[in-house]
Amino acid sequence: MSRRTDHTDTTSLENFLRPIVEQFGCDLEAADLAPAGRRRLLRVLVDRDGGINLDDVADVTRAISKALDTDDIMGGGAYTLEVSSPGVDRPLTLPRHWRRNVKRLVAVTLNEGGKVTGRIKSASDEAAELDVDGKTQSVAYADVAKAKVQIEFNRAAGNDEPAADGTVEEN
Repeated sequence: MSRRTDHTDTTSLENFLRPIVEQFGCDLEAADLAPAGRRRLLRVLVDRDGGINLDDVADVTRAISKALDTDDIMGGGAYTLEVSSPGVDRPLTLPRHWRRNVKRLVAVTLNEGGKVTGRIKSASDEAAELDVDGKTQSVAYADVAKAKVQIEFNRAAGNDEPAADGTVEEN
């Protein structure tokens, strides 16, 4: 069964890669194929609950590379494979993204134009509970236009819990 093409579509690529990535208990967050000079760059983003480390990335990379070597999905052109985890600046678009960022500060733009910044207390399949200035606010994902984790440089290492009064210890 040959699927040889020099213009591999993203959906076919993701469907090919997803079961390989899932063997390692990871989620395929994105697969992107872009021109890079004479070659193409296949960028694959993987993640899982609890995070992913360099050994995990190496294992997934080897498995993907081996699968691509035995299949025609990439066609005949040269390509470079890059596997990594999503950066902290990735938008929160799925419930698992919210769940994986519990205790982190997020900035949310709502569909009707309002903005909310708060710390994720919990996340379900439909909504997240945020601590906004000491008060709990529920944010339904359906109401979110955009949401991103805010990078905090003043948080003490390993201190993911704000103090009872909502303040965060500074270094």
